[in-house]
Amino acid sequence: MTGTDPYDWQRIIDICWPAERMLPVGPWTLRITPGAGGRVNSISGDAPDDLSLAEDTARAQDQRPSFIIHQGQDTLDDALNARGYVIEDAVNIWAMDVGPLTQMPLPHATAFTIWPPLQIMRDIWAEGGHVTPVRQAVMTRAAQPGGILARVDDRAAGVGFVAAGDDTAMLSAIHVLARHRRKGVAGNILRAAAHWARDRGCTRIALVAERANLPATATYAGHGMEIVAGYHYRRAPELS
Repeated sequence: MTGTDPYDWQRIIDICWPAERMLPVGPWTLRITPGAGGRVNSISGDAPDDLSLAEDTARAQDQRPSFIIHQGQDTLDDALNARGYVIEDAVNIWAMDVGPLTQMPLPHATAFTIWPPLQIMRDIWAEGGHVTPVRQAVMTRAAQPGGILARVDDRAAGVGFVAAGDDTAMLSAIHVLARHRRKGVAGNILRAAAHWARDRGCTRIALVAERANLPATATYAGHGMEIVAGYHYRRAPELS
């Protein structure tokens, strides 16, 4: 599978996991969504000689400057490193065509696509501790949102969120309850997302995963996904 230009990936991410506010400033775009994580509180662009504009604008918004660095932005990365910015949250973008995941129907009662989320789905996200109510609010801004509830032994076991952007559906907010891990739940969430994507005219399914998350890496690779891109953040040492 061929990759997608980093700026196209940023567009897909912005569609599928939308910031509360997008603030264009010169060559930069600032995303502002207090408390909702890096993807919606980051600065994108590629103007290493004009960093002060982005920094000053972020600080005027009471935001710690945080730049998202896609593959190929080495000059920008080096410039931020020279200013003392630290690398955080290095991730890979995984993707594949939906075809191989949708050739067979899902086994009965293993995963359902539901929107808006049921309370049990919100409870599972809350148990994971990462997908807070503020991050759940991000989901409601997507133009085409979908929730996924996976079950094992007739019990709720995991959740995910999927949204469509252009020809790609992006899967996010996957959480499997600890007592139901290693039972194929994450794979069923992925397959359910692919069926959802196909039904909405998408040809590709993608997701973002931390490079250090080896269990997730094994799951995605085992289902035929490939690493097609990646990024990390460069964050200012402190807000000043």
